[in-house]
Amino acid sequence: MRAVEMDFLPGGVGGGLRGYRSVDRIDTSGYLGFVRHELTDEISRSLGRRVAERLSQQPELLQVARDNLDRWSRRNASVPSLLRCYAEWRAILERPLEEICSLLNSDSEEARRLRQNSPFAGVLSPREVWELKRRFRHETAAA
Repeated sequence: MRAVEMDFLPGGVGGGLRGYRSVDRIDTSGYLGFVRHELTDEISRSLGRRVAERLSQQPELLQVARDNLDRWSRRNASVPSLLRCYAEWRAILERPLEEICSLLNSDSEEARRLRQNSPFAGVLSPREVWELKRRFRHETAAA
């Protein structure tokens, strides 16, 4: 296994996995760097479902998303398209928890678009994210 260290950046499959700053021992040797778009959407939706489950149990984790949006807004202050995306997520985070979780679980076009820049980086551990991706990789290889 090799060490994985990532910096906080907006976006990424699963709401910014590449945005998690940690050094953890995770086997990434078999990860498919380039996966079909449909598979990427499916992975993102599964991560969204897992985040929704976690938020249902620990609603205080919404603060992680708010903190990410604040940090990303400062870091990307000169990128209007990202600032619009962050403002959209801020408005969503003001909704009732059930609506937020429903959006994270949805397969609608809007939900797929929003998950591309999900502010929930850090709600799931890097290990949880990689294990979910590994499971998808194995299911895809077996198909």
